[in-house]
Amino acid sequence: EVQLVESGGGSVQAGGSLSLSCAASTYTFSRCMGWFRQAPGKERERVAIIARDDTVTYADSVKGRFTISKDNAKNTLYLQMNNLKPEDTATYYCAAGREYNRCSVGMNYWGKGTQVTISS
Repeated sequence: EVQLVESGGGSVQAGGSLSLSCAASTYTFSRCMGWFRQAPGKERERVAIIARDDTVTYADSVKGRFTISKDNAKNTLYLQMNNLKPEDTATYYCAAGREYNRCSVGMNYWGKGTQVTISS
């Protein structure tokens, strides 16, 4: 069973920065990995994904502000969030696909989430 544990959430003012981490109990080099978020009353949305070849894709709402990366030696996924806005407030989830699956197939494993709150 793949386990994903997020950390790094918190509360900051608009314009601030936060960095999220996701420790995986499996190899990250062989999987599509990503960050998703869900705000109260809203559907879960994809924030950023990183494919096995390190190709990254961002939601339009976070382009230029968020950066996804991973350290395969540490089996850890990161999300650097800059210039945060109140609308970024949500629970952020780390996710991983099955080994060697393309990102288009979707995610199969999820962390429990970490709360990010941005005040205006």
